[in-house]
Parts: sequence; structure tokens; C-alpha cells
Amino acid sequence: MAYHSIVCVKQVPDTARITGEAMRADGTLNRAALPAIFNPEDLHALEAALALRDAHGGIVTALTMGPLGATEVLRQCLYRGADRAILLNDRRAAGSDTLATSYILSQAARKIGSYDFVFCGRQAIDGDTAQVGPQLAEKLGIAQVTYFERLVELTDRTVRMRRNVGNGWEVIETTVPLLVTVLDTANEPRPASARRLMTYKRARTEAEVAQQVGADLKGADEDAREAELADRLEPLRMNKLVIDQWGLDDVDADLQWCGIAGSPTKVHRVQSIVLTKDGYVEIPPTAEGVKKLIQELIVDHTFG
Repeated sequence: MAYHSIVCVKQVPDTARITGEAMRADGTLNRAALPAIFNPEDLHALEAALALRDAHGGIVTALTMGPLGATEVLRQCLYRGADRAILLNDRRAAGSDTLATSYILSQAARKIGSYDFVFCGRQAIDGDTAQVGPQLAEKLGIAQVTYFERLVELTDRTVRMRRNVGNGWEVIETTVPLLVTVLDTANEPRPASARRLMTYKRARTEAEVAQQVGADLKGADEDAREAELADRLEPLRMNKLVIDQWGLDDVDADLQWCGIAGSPTKVHRVQSIVLTKDGYVEIPPTAEGVKKLIQELIVDHTFG
């Protein structure tokens, strides 16, 4: 039996490179100052979906929500073996928290149609909430297995999976459709295929092509730009290299649940903590040690 897997992926700022230059004066993060990367655990989610398809047949659809530049992670999915890629891009989705994001992704999954698995990374490194996957399962009304480590058995519509529970593991048996959040210990993501890279390096959304036409024909009129856009898109369509791009209207999203309007979570600020003290102080587990610890905290203005 063949299975259709949707993989939700995300382009994130490389938080390992956060420095003082990446922080604004108000304590918020300047994302433009950091390189954008493929969210690490989403790579493992992609690998889990590809491995399932390789073993049982089917297709893998990569889905991301973000700005036009996020199409790069979709190309990375195609290089590694995804069969289809979809970009959800709409200015009205800006500022979406996990609640709004999971709602929009659920609408996209419904538009995609029939599916058996939805794979997500456990969490994204820019938020570390681990909320989108479970919230998406709730909105789709399907079962979920979090902290996935290994597929044990898959027979028709029944699946058994091993999940990590921190100090051990357990095997869950359930039925598809199913949402799975994947740990970075679950597998080793495959590298991009050289053959697929050569095939899909030209894959673009229509908006990306239009953006390039605008840059190349700055002085041209609208008719000339539209004619050039059509000429550039034709060979891409013939070779199935146009990446699908949807907006909120395409997925029948209710705008009151999208963007800032649909996001009850408010981030006050992101603060960069710099540890300046050299060495460390060892505190013995005694009453006197606790008094010394409190004194140290007062001196460092942690207390008081």
C-alpha cells in the first residue's frame, strides 16, 4: 500500500550565530542580520517521510509557510527526494504565532487533499515551543505521535512507532491519518542528490520569476514585463519546475484566525544574556553552603 506524506518545514534564522550585532537596541532580534537555514529537526522529519515512501511507496509533499525566500528550503526538499513542494506566502499571515500558523497549515493540508501522514520537526530553533505539530493535529482532527524515533511496523492503515519519553521509550500503535513530530536522533538526513540538484536548481515559484523579471527589466512597461514573465515561465512549466504558491484565499482561511489578528501570543522582547564572570563557585550541600549561595546571589544583584 502506498502512502501520501505531507512534511511541514520551516526556514529559520541561524540562532547559533546570534551576537550583539544581531540584537536591536530594544532587545528584539534582527532576523535580517542572521543567515537563514533549514530548521534542523525538519530535515529529520523530511528524512522520515522519504524513508517511509522508499519502503512502502507513495509520494512526499513538502509544505512551508513564509516569505518568498523560504522557497529555498523547498528546493532543498526537492533535491533530497520530495515529489512536490508548496509555498504558503501571504502578507496577511505575518506575525502569526503557533496558533495562527497551525490553523493556516491545517487549511493547506485540507486543500492538498487526501494524505496519510503529516511529519513535522519536534520544534523550530527560533521559537523552541514544540507547539505547531500538536496544534496542527488537533485542528486536523487526527491522532499524533510526538518525539518519534523509529517506525516499528506499518501494515495497511495500522502503524506502530517508537517514541522517546526522556528516560526511556514506548511503542505506540495507532491508525492513519496520523501526525508525527520527529526528533533529531530519529535518523540521519540524506544529502541532496546531485542528479536532483541539477534538475531542480531552476525550480521557482511564479513570484520569484516575476521578481527577477522586475529586476532585469526595470525600465520596461507592464506589458513588456508580463510578456517576459510568460516567456520565462513556459519552459519551467513544461519541465514541471514551477513550485506551487498559495495565499490565504487559496486555502479558504478565515482571516480572523491568521496573522496578528489570530495570534494571542505576544513577544515582549528577546534578550541576549552574556555571562561575564570567570570561573565558578562550588557550593557544598549544607546549611552553611546555602547561606553562602544566597550571599553570592545578593552580591551579583540576582537577588535584591
